[in-house]
Amino acid sequence: MKLYIIGAGAIGKALAVCLSQNGKEVELIRGSVDTGTRHVQTQCINLQSGERITAEIPFNYLDNIPHFEGVIVLTTKSFGNRILAEKLKEKALQTPLVILQNGLGIEQPFRDCQFRELYRCVLFATSQTLSSDSVSYIPVKPSPIGVVTQHSSSLQSIVSALDTPGFRFKKEEQISSVIWKKAIANCVFNSICPLLEVDNGIFQRDPQVFAIAQQIIQECVLIAHKKGIPLSLEEVEDQVLTISKLSDGQLISTLQDIRNHRETEIDTLNLEVVRIAEQLNLASEVQQTQLGKVSSDKIQIKPLICTSYSLLLNI
Repeated sequence: MKLYIIGAGAIGKALAVCLSQNGKEVELIRGSVDTGTRHVQTQCINLQSGERITAEIPFNYLDNIPHFEGVIVLTTKSFGNRILAEKLKEKALQTPLVILQNGLGIEQPFRDCQFRELYRCVLFATSQTLSSDSVSYIPVKPSPIGVVTQHSSSLQSIVSALDTPGFRFKKEEQISSVIWKKAIANCVFNSICPLLEVDNGIFQRDPQVFAIAQQIIQECVLIAHKKGIPLSLEEVEDQVLTISKLSDGQLISTLQDIRNHRETEIDTLNLEVVRIAEQLNLASEVQQTQLGKVSSDKIQIKPLICTSYSLLLNI
Protein backbone atom coordinates (compact mmCIF):
# COMPACT_ATOMS: atom_id res chain seq x y z
CA MET A 1 0.00 0.00 0.00
CA LYS A 2 1.67 3.22 -1.16
CA LEU A 3 1.47 6.15 1.24
CA TYR A 4 1.26 9.71 -0.08
CA ILE A 5 1.95 12.47 2.46
CA ILE A 6 0.65 15.81 1.20
CA GLY A 7 2.47 18.54 3.08
CA ALA A 8 6.26 18.72 3.23
CA GLY A 9 6.42 20.58 6.53
CA ALA A 10 8.05 19.41 9.76
CA ILE A 11 5.39 16.80 10.63
CA GLY A 12 5.14 15.52 7.06
CA LYS A 13 8.90 15.03 6.86
CA ALA A 14 9.07 13.31 10.27
CA LEU A 15 6.27 10.93 9.30
CA ALA A 16 7.87 10.20 5.92
CA VAL A 17 11.22 9.32 7.51
CA CYS A 18 9.63 7.01 10.11
CA LEU A 19 7.55 5.22 7.46
CA SER A 20 10.49 4.86 5.07
CA GLN A 21 12.73 3.54 7.84
CA ASN A 22 10.18 0.78 8.42
CA GLY A 23 10.02 -0.38 4.83
CA LYS A 24 6.88 1.52 3.77
CA GLU A 25 6.58 2.91 0.27
CA VAL A 26 6.11 6.63 0.82
CA GLU A 27 6.08 9.76 -1.33
CA LEU A 28 6.10 13.31 0.05
CA ILE A 29 3.92 15.71 -1.96
CA ARG A 30 4.51 19.43 -1.65
CA GLY A 31 1.21 21.04 -0.70
CA SER A 32 1.96 24.67 -1.52
CA VAL A 33 3.40 24.21 -5.02
CA ASP A 34 1.64 22.11 -7.68
CA THR A 35 4.34 21.89 -10.35
CA GLY A 36 7.94 20.66 -10.18
CA THR A 37 10.31 17.82 -10.91
CA ARG A 38 10.17 14.69 -8.79
CA HIS A 39 13.41 14.17 -6.87
CA VAL A 40 14.85 12.22 -3.94
CA GLN A 41 16.21 14.09 -0.94
CA THR A 42 17.92 12.92 2.25
CA GLN A 43 15.86 13.86 5.32
CA CYS A 44 16.87 13.61 8.97
CA ILE A 45 14.84 13.74 12.17
CA ASN A 46 16.46 14.58 15.51
CA LEU A 47 14.96 12.96 18.61
CA GLN A 48 15.11 14.22 22.20
CA SER A 49 17.41 11.30 23.03
CA GLY A 50 19.98 12.71 20.63
CA GLU A 51 19.39 9.95 18.10
CA ARG A 52 19.25 10.95 14.44
CA ILE A 53 17.17 8.99 11.92
CA THR A 54 17.85 9.47 8.21
CA ALA A 55 16.04 8.29 5.09
CA GLU A 56 15.98 8.98 1.35
CA ILE A 57 12.55 10.50 0.66
CA PRO A 58 10.98 11.00 -2.80
CA PHE A 59 9.49 14.51 -3.18
CA ASN A 60 6.79 15.03 -5.80
CA TYR A 61 4.10 17.47 -6.94
CA LEU A 62 0.35 17.17 -7.47
CA ASP A 63 0.50 17.90 -11.20
CA ASN A 64 2.76 14.86 -11.70
CA ILE A 65 0.20 12.42 -10.26
CA PRO A 66 -2.82 11.72 -12.51
CA HIS A 67 -4.42 9.34 -10.03
CA PHE A 68 -3.70 8.34 -6.42
CA GLU A 69 -3.64 4.65 -5.55
CA GLY A 70 -2.89 3.88 -1.92
CA VAL A 71 -3.53 6.10 1.11
CA ILE A 72 -3.26 9.88 1.31
CA VAL A 73 -2.19 11.51 4.58
CA LEU A 74 -2.85 15.23 4.73
CA THR A 75 -0.36 17.20 6.87
CA THR A 76 -0.80 20.60 5.24
CA LYS A 77 -2.29 23.56 7.11
CA SER A 78 -6.06 23.30 7.42
CA PHE A 79 -6.80 26.75 5.96
CA GLY A 80 -6.02 25.34 2.50
CA ASN A 81 -8.43 22.40 2.66
CA ARG A 82 -11.14 23.80 0.39
CA ILE A 83 -8.71 24.50 -2.43
CA LEU A 84 -6.95 21.17 -1.93
CA ALA A 85 -10.22 19.23 -1.92
CA GLU A 86 -11.08 20.70 -5.32
CA LYS A 87 -7.65 19.75 -6.68
CA LEU A 88 -7.88 16.19 -5.38
CA LYS A 89 -11.48 15.32 -6.23
CA GLU A 90 -10.62 14.33 -9.81
CA LYS A 91 -7.65 12.25 -8.67
CA ALA A 92 -8.59 10.69 -5.35
CA LEU A 93 -12.33 10.50 -4.63
CA GLN A 94 -12.06 6.73 -4.07
CA THR A 95 -8.70 6.93 -2.26
CA PRO A 96 -8.63 6.70 1.57
CA LEU A 97 -7.77 10.16 2.95
CA VAL A 98 -6.43 10.63 6.49
CA ILE A 99 -6.65 14.23 7.69
CA LEU A 100 -3.75 14.74 10.09
CA GLN A 101 -4.41 18.37 11.00
CA ASN A 102 -5.52 20.49 13.92
CA GLY A 103 -8.90 22.17 14.05
CA LEU A 104 -12.67 21.80 14.08
CA GLY A 105 -14.76 21.21 10.96
CA ILE A 106 -11.67 20.88 8.79
CA GLU A 107 -13.01 17.76 7.03
CA GLN A 108 -16.07 19.57 5.62
CA PRO A 109 -14.52 20.54 2.24
CA PHE A 110 -13.78 16.86 1.59
CA ARG A 111 -17.29 15.88 2.66
CA ASP A 112 -18.69 18.48 0.25
CA CYS A 113 -16.63 16.97 -2.59
CA GLN A 114 -17.96 13.49 -1.63
CA PHE A 115 -14.67 11.74 -0.86
CA ARG A 116 -15.61 8.15 -0.14
CA GLU A 117 -13.18 7.24 2.66
CA LEU A 118 -12.39 9.99 5.15
CA TYR A 119 -10.52 9.60 8.43
CA ARG A 120 -9.51 12.13 11.08
CA CYS A 121 -6.25 11.78 12.95
CA VAL A 122 -5.55 13.78 16.10
CA LEU A 123 -1.83 14.48 16.23
CA PHE A 124 0.03 13.94 19.50
CA ALA A 125 3.53 14.86 18.40
CA THR A 126 5.46 18.07 17.82
CA SER A 127 8.04 18.83 15.20
CA GLN A 128 10.11 21.86 14.26
CA THR A 129 12.07 22.62 11.11
CA LEU A 130 15.81 22.96 11.75
CA SER A 131 16.96 23.20 8.13
CA SER A 132 15.76 22.20 4.66
CA ASP A 133 16.77 18.58 5.33
CA SER A 134 16.41 18.29 9.12
CA VAL A 135 13.60 18.52 11.70
CA SER A 136 13.35 17.96 15.43
CA TYR A 137 10.60 15.55 16.44
CA ILE A 138 9.01 14.80 19.83
CA PRO A 139 6.34 12.08 20.02
CA VAL A 140 3.93 12.59 22.93
CA LYS A 141 1.72 9.49 22.62
CA PRO A 142 0.05 7.44 19.84
CA SER A 143 -2.10 9.60 17.56
CA PRO A 144 -5.69 8.27 17.31
CA ILE A 145 -7.40 7.78 13.95
CA GLY A 146 -11.17 7.57 13.57
CA VAL A 147 -13.81 7.38 10.84
CA VAL A 148 -15.41 10.53 9.42
CA THR A 149 -17.67 9.14 6.67
CA GLN A 150 -20.07 6.22 6.88
CA HIS A 151 -18.43 4.62 3.83
CA SER A 152 -15.13 4.20 5.67
CA SER A 153 -14.72 0.58 6.71
CA SER A 154 -10.98 -0.05 6.71
CA LEU A 155 -9.93 1.78 9.87
CA GLN A 156 -7.70 -0.96 11.25
CA SER A 157 -5.88 -1.43 7.94
CA ILE A 158 -5.26 2.33 7.74
CA VAL A 159 -3.84 2.37 11.27
CA SER A 160 -1.65 -0.66 10.51
CA ALA A 161 -0.31 0.98 7.35
CA LEU A 162 0.76 4.15 9.18
CA ASP A 163 1.85 2.86 12.58
CA THR A 164 5.61 2.55 13.16
CA PRO A 165 7.73 2.37 16.34
CA GLY A 166 8.90 5.95 15.79
CA PHE A 167 5.52 7.49 14.90
CA ARG A 168 2.69 5.65 16.63
CA PHE A 169 -0.99 5.58 15.63
CA LYS A 170 -3.99 3.83 17.17
CA LYS A 171 -7.62 3.09 16.34
CA GLU A 172 -10.23 5.37 17.95
CA GLU A 173 -13.97 4.71 17.80
CA GLN A 174 -15.00 7.96 19.55
CA ILE A 175 -12.93 10.37 17.50
CA SER A 176 -15.24 13.41 17.96
CA SER A 177 -14.46 13.74 21.66
CA VAL A 178 -10.74 13.37 21.00
CA ILE A 179 -10.91 16.03 18.26
CA TRP A 180 -12.57 18.53 20.59
CA LYS A 181 -10.23 17.78 23.47
CA LYS A 182 -7.16 18.31 21.31
CA ALA A 183 -8.68 21.35 19.57
CA ILE A 184 -9.18 23.04 22.93
CA ALA A 185 -5.58 22.30 23.87
CA ASN A 186 -4.51 23.78 20.53
CA CYS A 187 -6.60 26.88 21.22
CA VAL A 188 -4.46 27.33 24.32
CA PHE A 189 -1.06 26.72 22.72
CA ASN A 190 -1.79 28.52 19.43
CA SER A 191 -2.93 31.76 21.05
CA ILE A 192 -0.91 32.13 24.25
CA CYS A 193 2.51 30.87 23.09
CA PRO A 194 2.70 33.22 20.08
CA LEU A 195 1.37 36.10 22.19
CA LEU A 196 4.11 35.62 24.76
CA GLU A 197 6.67 34.40 22.20
CA VAL A 198 7.51 31.38 24.34
CA ASP A 199 7.81 27.62 23.85
CA ASN A 200 5.24 24.95 24.70
CA GLY A 201 6.71 24.32 28.14
CA ILE A 202 5.48 27.63 29.54
CA PHE A 203 2.29 26.17 31.03
CA GLN A 204 4.07 23.71 33.30
CA ARG A 205 6.70 26.33 34.24
CA ASP A 206 4.57 29.39 34.96
CA PRO A 207 1.35 29.19 37.06
CA GLN A 208 0.24 32.66 35.92
CA VAL A 209 0.32 31.65 32.29
CA PHE A 210 -1.46 28.38 33.07
CA ALA A 211 -4.20 30.47 34.72
CA ILE A 212 -4.82 32.12 31.33
CA ALA A 213 -5.00 28.66 29.77
CA GLN A 214 -7.63 27.65 32.33
CA GLN A 215 -9.81 30.60 31.28
CA ILE A 216 -9.73 29.47 27.66
CA ILE A 217 -10.33 25.82 28.58
CA GLN A 218 -13.34 26.72 30.72
CA GLU A 219 -15.07 28.58 27.91
CA CYS A 220 -14.26 25.99 25.25
CA VAL A 221 -15.54 23.14 27.43
CA LEU A 222 -18.82 25.02 27.89
CA ILE A 223 -19.19 25.26 24.11
CA ALA A 224 -18.25 21.60 23.68
CA HIS A 225 -20.95 20.59 26.17
CA LYS A 226 -23.53 22.52 24.15
CA LYS A 227 -22.41 20.53 21.10
CA GLY A 228 -22.96 17.28 23.00
CA ILE A 229 -19.26 16.54 23.56
CA PRO A 230 -18.74 15.24 27.14
CA LEU A 231 -15.45 16.74 28.32
CA SER A 232 -14.35 17.79 31.80
CA LEU A 233 -12.17 20.76 32.69
CA GLU A 234 -9.72 18.48 34.49
CA GLU A 235 -9.05 16.14 31.56
CA VAL A 236 -8.34 19.04 29.18
CA GLU A 237 -6.13 20.80 31.74
CA ASP A 238 -4.21 17.56 32.28
CA GLN A 239 -3.72 17.19 28.54
CA VAL A 240 -2.36 20.74 28.23
CA LEU A 241 0.09 20.13 31.07
CA THR A 242 1.15 16.76 29.64
CA ILE A 243 1.83 18.23 26.21
CA SER A 244 3.61 21.18 27.83
CA LYS A 245 5.93 18.91 29.83
CA LEU A 246 6.71 16.54 26.96
CA SER A 247 7.35 19.32 24.43
CA ASP A 248 9.22 21.71 26.71
CA GLY A 249 11.51 23.86 24.56
CA GLN A 250 9.55 23.15 21.34
CA LEU A 251 7.85 26.05 19.53
CA ILE A 252 4.21 25.70 18.57
CA SER A 253 3.68 25.72 14.79
CA THR A 254 1.67 28.96 14.92
CA LEU A 255 4.62 30.84 16.42
CA GLN A 256 6.89 29.29 13.79
CA ASP A 257 4.45 30.41 11.08
CA ILE A 258 4.24 33.96 12.43
CA ARG A 259 8.01 34.27 12.57
CA ASN A 260 8.26 33.01 8.99
CA HIS A 261 5.44 35.32 7.80
CA ARG A 262 3.16 32.42 6.90
CA GLU A 263 -0.59 32.07 7.33
CA THR A 264 -1.61 30.34 10.58
CA GLU A 265 -4.32 27.83 11.52
CA ILE A 266 -5.97 30.14 14.06
CA ASP A 267 -9.09 30.37 11.86
CA THR A 268 -9.89 26.66 12.22
CA LEU A 269 -9.06 26.64 15.94
CA ASN A 270 -9.90 29.62 18.13
CA LEU A 271 -11.99 31.47 15.54
CA GLU A 272 -13.94 28.31 14.69
CA VAL A 273 -14.82 27.99 18.38
CA VAL A 274 -16.07 31.59 18.21
CA ARG A 275 -18.26 30.78 15.20
CA ILE A 276 -19.69 27.68 16.88
CA ALA A 277 -20.49 29.70 20.01
CA GLU A 278 -22.27 32.31 17.91
CA GLN A 279 -24.29 29.61 16.13
CA LEU A 280 -25.34 28.24 19.51
CA ASN A 281 -26.25 31.73 20.81
CA LEU A 282 -23.78 31.39 23.67
CA ALA A 283 -22.61 35.01 23.76
CA SER A 284 -24.44 35.71 27.02
CA GLU A 285 -23.06 32.58 28.67
CA VAL A 286 -19.40 33.19 27.89
CA GLN A 287 -17.89 35.71 30.25
CA GLN A 288 -15.09 37.93 29.03
CA THR A 289 -12.35 38.27 31.61
CA GLN A 290 -9.98 41.19 32.03
CA LEU A 291 -6.49 39.95 32.84
CA GLY A 292 -3.60 41.96 34.23
CA LYS A 293 0.05 41.77 33.38
CA VAL A 294 1.48 38.31 32.80
CA SER A 295 5.20 37.84 33.28
CA SER A 296 7.53 35.32 31.73
CA ASP A 297 11.28 35.10 31.41
CA LYS A 298 11.11 36.50 27.88
CA ILE A 299 8.38 39.10 27.61
CA GLN A 300 5.85 41.13 29.59
CA ILE A 301 2.51 41.90 27.97
CA LYS A 302 0.09 44.73 28.64
CA PRO A 303 -3.42 44.16 30.05
CA LEU A 304 -5.44 42.04 27.66
CA ILE A 305 -8.73 40.29 27.15
CA CYS A 306 -7.96 36.68 26.29
CA THR A 307 -11.03 34.44 26.00
CA SER A 308 -11.82 31.61 23.65
CA TYR A 309 -15.10 33.29 22.77
CA SER A 310 -14.00 36.81 21.82
CA LEU A 311 -10.32 36.07 21.14
CA LEU A 312 -9.42 39.69 21.64
CA LEU A 313 -5.69 39.65 22.18
CA ASN A 314 -5.01 43.34 22.69
CA ILE A 315 -1.32 44.00 23.28
